[in-house]
Amino acid sequence: MENIDFHIVDLTIIVLYVIGIVWWALKNVSNSSSEDYFLAGRGMSWPVVGLSLFAAGVSSSSLLGWSGEAYATGLAVFNFQWISVLVMVFFAWFLLPIYLKSGVYTMPEFLERRFDKRSKYYFSLITIISNVFADAAVTLYAGAMLVQLIYPEASIQVIVMVIALVVAAYTIPGGLSSAINAELIQAIILITGAVFLTVAAYMQIDSWETFYKNFENTLTLHIVRPMDDPIVPWLGMIVGIPVLAMYFWGNNQMLVQRILSAKSIDHGRKGMFLTGILMLLTLYIFIFPGVWASYLYPGLKNPDQVYPKLIKELMPIGLVGVIIASLIAALASSFSAVINSASTIFTMDFYSRIAEENDTKKLVRVGQIASGVIVLVAALWAPYVDRFGTLVKYYQSMISYVAPPIVCAFILGVFWKRATATGAFSGLISGLGVAVLLLFFKDQTFLGGLHFLLMIPLIALISLVVMVAVSILTQPHKDSEIRELVWDKTLFYQESRQLKHVKWYNNYRILSFMVIVACFFFAIIYW
Repeated sequence: MENIDFHIVDLTIIVLYVIGIVWWALKNVSNSSSEDYFLAGRGMSWPVVGLSLFAAGVSSSSLLGWSGEAYATGLAVFNFQWISVLVMVFFAWFLLPIYLKSGVYTMPEFLERRFDKRSKYYFSLITIISNVFADAAVTLYAGAMLVQLIYPEASIQVIVMVIALVVAAYTIPGGLSSAINAELIQAIILITGAVFLTVAAYMQIDSWETFYKNFENTLTLHIVRPMDDPIVPWLGMIVGIPVLAMYFWGNNQMLVQRILSAKSIDHGRKGMFLTGILMLLTLYIFIFPGVWASYLYPGLKNPDQVYPKLIKELMPIGLVGVIIASLIAALASSFSAVINSASTIFTMDFYSRIAEENDTKKLVRVGQIASGVIVLVAALWAPYVDRFGTLVKYYQSMISYVAPPIVCAFILGVFWKRATATGAFSGLISGLGVAVLLLFFKDQTFLGGLHFLLMIPLIALISLVVMVAVSILTQPHKDSEIRELVWDKTLFYQESRQLKHVKWYNNYRILSFMVIVACFFFAIIYW
């Protein structure tokens, strides 16, 4: 553990930040109805959506994990960012309008409307489990690592409990509105702190030419890797990462919930594009510092400690506090998002249906209780995360098993009206069965050395084949039942007519093409 000697100024900044963010979030409580509590009244503008989405999607575990992976293997981890931005554009064009028009609170609720309750309950359960044991646990563990920089003798379990209580203090009473308003401040602090550290790290490099020559005969500064690459084999980049990205940005309740809070489709789309641009910039403010650290401080045993090492070596008094506050901001944003996501799903997809409860006040209360239970379970599991390797590998490995069938169900449901309820559920269960078999028995088969990114399309293909085959053999839905839930080319033509009189900077299609060009610009430069 790379401990940091904190000055009283830095400690003061950190303490004031924690107190200030809790106060600000509680000042923006909105819990008068279930729509206010779970979706912030569906009234958020695009800058709010974009910054909130970025803050929730980039956790402290991402910061430590991305810089750690960059330290160990180079720029390959950036593939997860630029390909995700392309997926965001696809989501904004095709899925977002259908999600918002449907008026759903949760992603599992959308599966229920498109298919039936079986698919909804399956996805609800999977989401809650992954929220608690992947998202929340990883975030809390990363936060505990940060606090140990200040108090190295403190117990991980105790730190985790304290962090959980602090974030829960404003998330549970205030719901999504409190979380989003806190995330606005957290996003600004996060970006500011990362920029300071990036500039400081770059200034330590003798020259770009010297730095480049140190790695010119390696793959460190290239994102396209050979098939035997342990991080991102080139085929996995094409067939694996897009599925993970669609699950994370297009089906994940934790993030989609923020887009559903947008006041309109246009605001939701622009918010996603803002997030996409910020995600591309993570190459320079989160990933490159890890590569520079491998040049400046070679030989670190634990890659996840690279960011703390940079803070210790490069930051002056005062800025150390700002950087740590930015990491705490990332932690708080992500954990708050997880709490709200899981409690929304439990309340709206399970409790309200089973208890047949429509009293919005009571639903808010149940959501608050569910949040408390989720916080407790995640805090108890978090200390065990370090047994599974680096933070990035732990998270990606878990998601790679559960994501493919769910992504197939959403894509098939939106783009193929012949997909049936029984077909979707059969594919979900088949995909889960294959994932479980691979999880426990892959090493005993010829697939033993298969990279997790190449395992994803295998699970997805089996799920898709089952969904299509069973759908063909079962009774289709009536057009009137699913018309608003399936994409149709008439929607595209209708929007085309509406956009003829819209200025370019308000035209989401022109903006999306600009984002796509930016993605491939980065990809080509670091090919």
